[in-house]
Amino acid sequence: MAAEDSIAGYWFDLPEELIAQSPAPERDASRLMIVGPHGYQHERFSNLPEHLRPGDVLVLNETRVIAARIVGTRDSGGRAEVLLLHPARTLRYDPKADRWIALTKPARRLKVGTIVTFGTLGRATIVAEEDAGIRELQFALNLPFEEFLAQAGSLPLPPYIRDPSPDAQARYQTVFARVPGSVAAPTASLHYTPELLAQIEARGVEIVRITLDVGLGTFRPITAERLDDHVMHAESYVIPIEAAERIATAVAEGRRIVAAGTTVVRALEGNIHSNGRIVPGEGTTAMFIRPGHRFAVVDAMITNFHLPHSSLLVLVSAFAGRDRVLAAYREAVTQRYRFFSFGDAMMIETERT
Repeated sequence: MAAEDSIAGYWFDLPEELIAQSPAPERDASRLMIVGPHGYQHERFSNLPEHLRPGDVLVLNETRVIAARIVGTRDSGGRAEVLLLHPARTLRYDPKADRWIALTKPARRLKVGTIVTFGTLGRATIVAEEDAGIRELQFALNLPFEEFLAQAGSLPLPPYIRDPSPDAQARYQTVFARVPGSVAAPTASLHYTPELLAQIEARGVEIVRITLDVGLGTFRPITAERLDDHVMHAESYVIPIEAAERIATAVAEGRRIVAAGTTVVRALEGNIHSNGRIVPGEGTTAMFIRPGHRFAVVDAMITNFHLPHSSLLVLVSAFAGRDRVLAAYREAVTQRYRFFSFGDAMMIETERT
């Protein structure tokens, strides 16, 4: 089996202290590693505009993370933790839904019929079991769902972040977050500030916005040994008409499409894979982007540094080549870049750009 076909081929040594456990002092103060066709440049993220070209189209994901982590009490008196993923009947966020799919802990004690109570706010009953800790819950609340989340929920910060302070919660939301629905942040976009976006536009770069609701398809690790055996969970996206038109025009004119993060890559490449061209509207994608994928839209990518054995590392390797990406990651470790959600960023440019 070729290295790129096995998850073992996506390993690199990552010192634990390089997994960022808190945000940078300022959003755009993170470091930025430019991975070009012929080497590396080490910059600050605030210097990103210098690496964009007039006529580029920078595509942002304007999803908003919901307060999806809720702690309640089982009918036996024990603690229960619920991470909402999406409504049971749709992948799109719907505050009117009373049935939700969720990751639960301790899953072995959350069987069908178990009731989880959230103080005086209401309760949820486990009505179906799926694998790997996933459950379907029927909510019976004493207040509207969004008010319930505001009172009982918190943003689902990754478990390695040891600072769940209000500042860390606020920083786990992009400055352009608008459309609620994600249960994890599009972390490559946590570095942007309004001032930086203004500088990018002043350089002659078009900024367009789409939405992909980040869910299990993005953050669930690969456990299978063979990539062929990994099943991606579907995620929903929306590409507005104006965004689709501007992206299509840029592609036709040979201008670069620069994706701000892997979620943008998934939405754009999933859309064109399904339709043969960029089509506006709602859609879903469960496509596993791995080496062998032929990129039809994205020309450059700005992304954080991902963990070993993750589907995101596989996606980035599909874009730039496994050996090249792993070499860049080794350089990042040597240069003490910070990894994962609150970590530093890289911009990958390819020969065709």
